Amino acid sequence: MAALFALLFLSIFLGANSATFKVTNNCQYTIWPGMLSNAGVAPLTTTGFQLQPGETRAIDVPPSWSGRVWARALCTSDPTSGRFSCATGDCGSGAIECGGGGAAPPVTLVEFTLNGGGNNDFYDVSLVDGYNIPLVVFPQGGSGPNCVPTGCVVELNGQCPEGLRVVSGGQTVACKSACEAFNDPKYCCSGAYGNPNTCRPTSYSQFFKNACPRAYSYAYDDATSTFTCASGKAEYLVSFCPSTSSLRQSGENNPQAAGVPLINYTMTFSGNGYSTHYLPSYSSIFFSSLVLSWLATFL
Repeated sequence: MAALFALLFLSIFLGANSATFKVTNNCQYTIWPGMLSNAGVAPLTTTGFQLQPGETRAIDVPPSWSGRVWARALCTSDPTSGRFSCATGDCGSGAIECGGGGAAPPVTLVEFTLNGGGNNDFYDVSLVDGYNIPLVVFPQGGSGPNCVPTGCVVELNGQCPEGLRVVSGGQTVACKSACEAFNDPKYCCSGAYGNPNTCRPTSYSQFFKNACPRAYSYAYDDATSTFTCASGKAEYLVSFCPSTSSLRQSGENNPQAAGVPLINYTMTFSGNGYSTHYLPSYSSIFFSSLVLSWLATFL
């Protein structure tokens, strides 16, 4: 009996300290978020689900969970076999639940390690595996100097360098990493390039970094791309295709953001296309930096 009460107390205690992820679809189309626990970490109660435009789903996450979240898009079920598949972000399970399957690149990822070193939650948005959909992570109620929003608010598919494009139905639906496109060690940070001294930014990774300064653009892009909040203090809003209304709502939940002007940050690239280094135009870089500076005022 004493053991039973101890287990009950422990379950209540752990439940009280679990984290909550709120996953929101602000895209104008349906998405199917996927969730994958890291090796050795128990799977969540859901590993994939559908979100219609405007929908939000709250997911309770164990206090020491680590893993990744992404969005699948352009998904269909085969009329004969019933197999479910997606043009971008597919996890290979053949079903809406990913069941331990990871995202096929290219895909925009958000990565979490809760209750990590120094009693901090670590989180980042990564374009190391390429890009498919804009997303921003908003920590809500957290604390710490580096507990700030991060993400990639820019729509990059329309300006993806030609050699990196994934095309479906005549439209670019995702943008590969140079590693995925060319399988070259200098882009993949492998072999002789498998350390931060030899694996350096390239013109392709700079394309992603200039557009999305807080996101990982290559494997060793740690200094400007990893963020932390005190463990057990924050909930995390993962917003796909974040809109001005979603930013306003997040601001209302953070008093320090009161009075910050909203910006029309629908990201497009202007000018005459790319230089030989595939860099976004100066206007796009300016507006991306402006939006991220504004997001930083949330916390």
